[in-house]
Formats: sequence, C-alpha cells, structure tokens
Amino acid sequence: MAGGSSGITSWGSTVVAAARAFREKYGDHPAEGDEAGASMPEESEQDDYAMHAFGAQFAEVRVDADTGEVRVSRLLGVFAVGRVVNPRLARSQLIGGMTMGLSMALHEHSLLDERFGHVMNHDLAEYHIATNRDMPHVEAHWIDEHDPHTNPMGTKGVGEIGIVGTAAAIANAAHHATGIRVRDLPLTLDHFLR
Repeated sequence: MAGGSSGITSWGSTVVAAARAFREKYGDHPAEGDEAGASMPEESEQDDYAMHAFGAQFAEVRVDADTGEVRVSRLLGVFAVGRVVNPRLARSQLIGGMTMGLSMALHEHSLLDERFGHVMNHDLAEYHIATNRDMPHVEAHWIDEHDPHTNPMGTKGVGEIGIVGTAAAIANAAHHATGIRVRDLPLTLDHFLR
C-alpha cells in the first residue's frame, strides 16, 4: 500500500470542499474578490473502509551464470490508484517508484558502524543507487477504478505504490531463473555463485 504519499487524497478533499462552498455562496457568477473557505473534513463512515492504492509488479531479469550479476531487462507495473487526476504526473511517479524499487533490489545497502551507530556509506560515492545503465524498459499502467469510499475526488495515493512490489518481483524473477531463493537485499552476485 501507499501510506505517506497520498497528498491529493488528503488536502484535495479540502480543496473540493472549498470549491463547493464558494459555488454555493456565489453561484455561477462570482465577483472579483469573493472568497469562501473550508477546513479538512471530519472523520466519517469512510474510516471504516481501506482506501489504499494497490498494485502488481512483474520483472524480467537475466542472471549471468559466470559472474552472478543480476540485470533487469523489463519492468511492468499495473496499479489500482483510484481516479487519476494528472496522468502524466501519475505515470512519472509510478515509474520513479519502480526505479527506486529496482535500486533497492540491486544496489542499496546501508553499512553501520556497530560501535557508534553511524552510517558509514553516507554519500553517493559509497551508497550505490540505480543509474541510467541499470534502467530497463519500464511500463506503468493503471486500471480505471471508481471507489466511492475514498474521498470526493475518488483519488488514492500514487507516490509510493510503485516501490512496494518491484524488489520482490525482481527477487522472484531471479529465483525463477536460477532456482536460488534470496531473502535479503540487495541481490548481490555472492548470492548466486555457489
């Protein structure tokens, strides 16, 4: 699920409430300077429903038999994110999330100094992330979804949902290719050279 990155779902409800209050107060012909406001809606019966985005990710990988290096050649994500307000931005966020998931699967690894609890690889020279060379063909799609329980706009979080299943999809594809089940990240070559 996407929990933290659902801005339009949170503040968008207030924008809709303010627009409705303005329209109710001034009708179709407001004058310059007319104002109306609204506050965040109170908790309601909607709190009884799960209103999270969901998705499924698929990965095609190659694992070099001699070196154990994992390369991702294709990523596909299909998501249920409610009403998409800005398709270009939503697609960019989903692809960006999938890129972060790929980076988590293949590169990212924090090293801690156990004596002091300090992060030892605290810059991009030592904490590796995905680059253009790592990026495969990426597709992000969403289904048309109407959920009457979410909010007045029917939106859900888009910002993080692309990250969630990508690393698992890559690990599962590597397992399918090699028969070796890796249960920790990143998928380094030592996992596959036995």
